[in-house]
Amino acid sequence: MVLNRGLFITFEGIDGSGKTLQLELLTANLEKAGLKYLLIREPGGTSISEQIRKILLDRKNIEMSAETELLLFAAARAQLVKQIVKPALAEKTIVISDRFFDSTTAYQGYGREMNVNFIQNLNDFAIQGLSPDLTFYFDVSVETALGRLKDRTEKSDRIDLESQNFMERTRSGYLKIAERNPDRVRVIDAERDPEEIFKDLKLQFDKILNLVK
Repeated sequence: MVLNRGLFITFEGIDGSGKTLQLELLTANLEKAGLKYLLIREPGGTSISEQIRKILLDRKNIEMSAETELLLFAAARAQLVKQIVKPALAEKTIVISDRFFDSTTAYQGYGREMNVNFIQNLNDFAIQGLSPDLTFYFDVSVETALGRLKDRTEKSDRIDLESQNFMERTRSGYLKIAERNPDRVRVIDAERDPEEIFKDLKLQFDKILNLVK
């Protein structure tokens, strides 16, 4: 099936929200349906962006300042948008991104308590006029997220070292983003069983897919 245009979908949520499983379920569904899609992650997705990712997430870089962190995320995003996302959308591909600019606003803006207006301007510069068609935000309590993270065997990145208060601020930031962007952001109650969550997600996804068939 060929779409009339490309479609850009982003997945957001605090660590432990369960968005990774939902990404797997959606991409498996798209593959079964024979739809052309591209799955990417942030930061990452290009050789340059993946190198930046290693710097950002390396636990040895605990001395990294919040300002440096913010600019590195924006740099990785700018490269990804120009090199991968825009060309793929031009080829009428469904691009699905594990995180995008809302992560920076939530984590660095609200979590690190940096200037949100400045971050939004920086995001605008990095994305070169691009915005997701639809964003799924998977909402869970910080207590639920921490309970899930305890079971992770590979919990090793630098952001994982942050406090519970940081996670609370980040979650609050996501909810504010969703409230301010009701046409783009769909809040998914991620406290439920994965099958029930995916049913909700698929219903929302199919609505926007039908607009570009």
